[in-house]
Amino acid sequence: MNRPRQRPGAVPVKPRPRQRAQLAGIGEIARAGAKQAGEWGPTAARLLLGLVLAWFGYHELVQPSLWTGYVPVVAATSSLATLAVLVHGWLLLVLAVALIAGVAVRAASGLAALLVLEIVISLTVNGGLSDLTMRDVGVLGLAVLLSSGTRQRLTLTR
Repeated sequence: MNRPRQRPGAVPVKPRPRQRAQLAGIGEIARAGAKQAGEWGPTAARLLLGLVLAWFGYHELVQPSLWTGYVPVVAATSSLATLAVLVHGWLLLVLAVALIAGVAVRAASGLAALLVLEIVISLTVNGGLSDLTMRDVGVLGLAVLLSSGTRQRLTLTR
């Protein structure tokens, strides 16, 4: 009923056997790629989340004074704010190592989700919605997804 219009007298073009074989080969490659992505995707996500946590943990440990302004309720110049940033940086780094090494992945990503949720709430309360907050919402989503217990490769424990 809803057939594509053809010129009068035109013969419908069917793929030749060789073209069908090539199309089938492309489909096989696509299916194999999708299978590999499904198997290795959670592992890649875990490693990338670990790299993000390591990056920010390292920077909080090396230059805590740049991060003390994000500590709620406490004055940014206080030693308590510096201590809070250092503890936060160590926690990020420990979670990063656990994720990258594949140790207790569900627990580490669950703790990372809680930590990033704290960051999102703090950023939203202090500065409203911003590009930083929305970036961290994406990181939060990644941590929540990884804590759901997807099967992963290259882990020491589940």
